[in-house]
Amino acid sequence: MVNPSDTASPVNGRLEKTMKPSWAFAMALGSAVGWGAFILPFDWGAEGGLAGTTIGFIIGGLIIAVIAVSYGNVIEKLPVAGGGVAFALSSLGRLHGFIAGWCLTLGYAGIVALNASAVTLVFRVTLPQLFMNYKLYSLAGWDIYLPEVITASLFLIIFAVLNIRGIAFSGRFQFFAVLLLLLGVVFIFIASALIFFTRGLELPAVFPEGVSPWVAVFTIVAFAPWAYVGFDSVPQLAGEFNFSPKKAFALLMWGVFAATAIYLVMMFAVTFAVGKNHDAYASDSWPTATAIADLIGPIGLILMVVSASMGVLTGLNGFYVSSSRVLLTMGRAQMIPSAFARLDPKFNSPKVSIISVAALCLISPWFGRSALSWIVDMTSVGISVAYFYTCYCAYAIGKKGRVFGMSSHDAPRAGMKWFGLLGCIFSLGFLLLLLLPGSPGQLGKESLFALLLWAILGMVFFLTRKKTYYALSEEELLQAVYRQ
Repeated sequence: MVNPSDTASPVNGRLEKTMKPSWAFAMALGSAVGWGAFILPFDWGAEGGLAGTTIGFIIGGLIIAVIAVSYGNVIEKLPVAGGGVAFALSSLGRLHGFIAGWCLTLGYAGIVALNASAVTLVFRVTLPQLFMNYKLYSLAGWDIYLPEVITASLFLIIFAVLNIRGIAFSGRFQFFAVLLLLLGVVFIFIASALIFFTRGLELPAVFPEGVSPWVAVFTIVAFAPWAYVGFDSVPQLAGEFNFSPKKAFALLMWGVFAATAIYLVMMFAVTFAVGKNHDAYASDSWPTATAIADLIGPIGLILMVVSASMGVLTGLNGFYVSSSRVLLTMGRAQMIPSAFARLDPKFNSPKVSIISVAALCLISPWFGRSALSWIVDMTSVGISVAYFYTCYCAYAIGKKGRVFGMSSHDAPRAGMKWFGLLGCIFSLGFLLLLLLPGSPGQLGKESLFALLLWAILGMVFFLTRKKTYYALSEEELLQAVYRQ
């Protein structure tokens, strides 16, 4: 038999409960709103238009809000670290617990890598003469330069060290960075709106020419799992709350609402700036920033750089936290080696898990953004699978009043059951949009191939760990994952 305390952590079994509500909200919002809000609005204008993007984000936000209801309900019943893994394990058993953990590792680590590359993109645009030197090679049409590889690697290492210093350090950083991001977004929108209306500038057509309104809308809806990924960082941190888990529901809902507002505000600001001159910016390396700077002056570029930088850094920080807690929980349950469950004796953080995420992501700067985008595109699949498991767990609790790991048996709740079931349907809908041939959100063949490789690797890893994982008794598993 495996000693439960050893399973929990060979060094220290408990994370510190120092996560404040404001920090948890900042983790959710800062993770959900990354570089995409400041780089992609120009592309959304071409793919969805102002009307298609607005309607798509409202629909996507409402769908994610339904899923967030399930997250809030389940966190209240199972407030443990690495929540997404624990929820699948509770409701559907050990195989599904591993699948959820493998999918979340893909989703979170992939976005850590993407944010590291986004740091270099900001530098490439603002300091091209410095960063676009010493070309190493090209991959998938993207030129890779030595200064960019070094910079991305440094940021990955710096944020690994920051996270090793503990959740309080990470939480404070996230809060102040999100505050700067919000201030930047507010100033950009107010300035662009005032100039647009006072000058009487023209808006482009509400839907792109030659694009069906339905296709325009659902192209944006298919983007929702990726656009909002990060709001679900809250359940991964539930074992470190210094507040009642009941507050998580409000934090999640406000996080989804705020993320939707930021995406739409930036879309409107960029639309005001671009107007009918989309083709004039099409070849620009950062068209959103260039258009905003052209509209409101050099201060616009400064605000865009500051806001985008905060979005990138909060994404780096938030997904480091989330991915390390997923690996921590998988280590505690023996899904992966128990070394991942070890906590640093000084800072009480999952040091081995954090270093492992950093080591995995340090490969990414050598591939460039084009090849990395293949990996990142498939992260929406992993996140959608995790959404499904959480919603199913909410459905099971609502129907039966109890799942494995809960400390007490509750009365069945019809509302929780039906919201969970609706969330399951929406999650499956996201998967269909991503995987169904002919869908407006269908993954490219490179992403599908990478997804297949990740699935095969997960199958091999599961088979190598199955004996140890299944050797744990239910009581040992209960102590390792749910009684921390």
